Amino acid sequence: METTDTTQIADAEPAKKRGRPSGKLAKAAREAKKAEQAAHEQDIPSISEISRSTMREDISERPEMRPIMREEDPRVRAARRAAELRDHLGSMDEAPDDFFIPSADIPSGWTYEWKRKTLLGQEDPAYQVQLAQKGWEPVPAYRHPSYMPVGWKGATIERKGMILMERPLEITEEARNFELRKARNQVRQKEAQLAGAPDGQFERNNKDSSLVKVKKSYEAMPIPKD
Repeated sequence: METTDTTQIADAEPAKKRGRPSGKLAKAAREAKKAEQAAHEQDIPSISEISRSTMREDISERPEMRPIMREEDPRVRAARRAAELRDHLGSMDEAPDDFFIPSADIPSGWTYEWKRKTLLGQEDPAYQVQLAQKGWEPVPAYRHPSYMPVGWKGATIERKGMILMERPLEITEEARNFELRKARNQVRQKEAQLAGAPDGQFERNNKDSSLVKVKKSYEAMPIPKD
């Protein structure tokens, strides 16, 4: 039998070509390289990002540069406070008015008046109802905090058994006009009683002139402006 040398057959096979990879392998290699570069760029910030971050840290850590507020001169503060007290207390020779209310503190279109709240430490509910019916309401303490001591827990302004109340100016003027008409009617009724004569007596006149002479004068009641 004729034998064939396996070595010669192997040498006879054509050798595989070595060189550049095929197209698919090259494309896959390029994509893998691009992915690796992208991941590397995401992990490492750029120079501009590093500089901006450093600037923000420097600004946040920098101490706040504000001028220190200086305390007011004690002599100037004392003079201003003395002027405020002088306007409030008035002359030292006069006793302070516990019920003084500056006109500037009264809201426009309203009137303030002190009304009785307690008598000998006892409240009068009937009188409080009467005040409410006439339109009077307590002035809230939060509107004038300086009128009451520091730490006052009440909702109203009270002094020596009196309570500060308010009412619209229009209603107060109507009430004053009503009281004035009422007083004048009382004077006229008294004049008629003096000039008239009971039944069975002569009339108290002389030639149609009344023998009763009542002198009348009207003077404005002084009302303090302050």
